[in-house]
Amino acid sequence: MSLTTVDARSALLVVDLQEGTVGLPTVHPASEVVDRAAELAAVFRSYALPVVLINVAGGAPGRNELPKSRSAPASNWTDLVPQLKAEAGDHVVTKKTWDAFPGTDLDTYLRSQNVTQVVLTGIATSIGVESTARSAYALGYHVTLATDAMTDLDPGAHANAVERVFPKLGETGTTEEIIGLVKSSR
Repeated sequence: MSLTTVDARSALLVVDLQEGTVGLPTVHPASEVVDRAAELAAVFRSYALPVVLINVAGGAPGRNELPKSRSAPASNWTDLVPQLKAEAGDHVVTKKTWDAFPGTDLDTYLRSQNVTQVVLTGIATSIGVESTARSAYALGYHVTLATDAMTDLDPGAHANAVERVFPKLGETGTTEEIIGLVKSSR
């Protein structure tokens, strides 16, 4: 389904645009993803819509088949990128899993703001963004995915999420389309 509307009480969820992820070898230039996310954040703020800046600090404790990293992350790994221009009114969520909902106050915060729709952007499309979108959908939020404001480490995983998974979870659109709907609905 293509993008149809942006609800009056929508929130922007910016997933893992932090110093530790923007330098990874992504499918699309991370700088472009950051610029588009920053543009969305500025527009959401200008209309007094909630902006949630999410970072990841750790991982789930469960076993998987991939080897655990033995190196310590850089001291600034969890720092949000400065281009987002975080403001005092932004809500910051630090997660320990792919998904920004479990073990955080994200759902409580969104409900306290009467949010009915979330717009997602970030790195990585098939990990943090998709996991958070799945939970948002399951929790009853309308989900919109800014497909030109996200990227992945794997081109196949990115394409699968954008082409197969996201249309089942919500609506997709470009940064420009989302901004246009935000402005026209106010």
